[in-house]
Amino acid sequence: MKTTSFLFAGFGGQGILFAGKFLAYKGLLDGKQVSWLPSYGPEMRGGTASCGVIISDTPVGSPIVSNPDVLVAMNLPSLDRYEDAVVPGGIIFVDSTLIERKVKRDDVKVYYIPATKLASDNKTPTLANMIIVGKVLDALNDFQEESVVTALKKVISAKRADMLDVNLNAMKLAIEN
Repeated sequence: MKTTSFLFAGFGGQGILFAGKFLAYKGLLDGKQVSWLPSYGPEMRGGTASCGVIISDTPVGSPIVSNPDVLVAMNLPSLDRYEDAVVPGGIIFVDSTLIERKVKRDDVKVYYIPATKLASDNKTPTLANMIIVGKVLDALNDFQEESVVTALKKVISAKRADMLDVNLNAMKLAIEN
């Protein structure tokens, strides 16, 4: 039985909650038990945002992620706040465009992804979140295009359906870079 807890953290407006929601839907569609718990400051856009996701083979007892197996830090305050909470042997994904410092711990695996720069360079400035999610799935050996597309269809609203391929391509960017 396997349980993986994820914590996505950054500023409001970076798509933190969307990234977590996508991952939760993907887990659900893969037949797993999931929880998704968003949290954001009162300012929302520009304020703090975090999202806990748990994906498990067994029912999830509590949706609270205190010690994540996987941390996605999209800004420096988030890395500063949550780096020490990651379990030993866990994984930290850092948006290296916005976070210049290196992770201080040596008991975790770290991926530095210039997600914001990649998003900007590819004329998709709002999709740094999905670039990092693509890298997360790739690193966890869980990027199956069929389930990714199905999950994207669940989280992208009908009026934004034209964004499906754009999101998918953003996710693939991290795998290629």
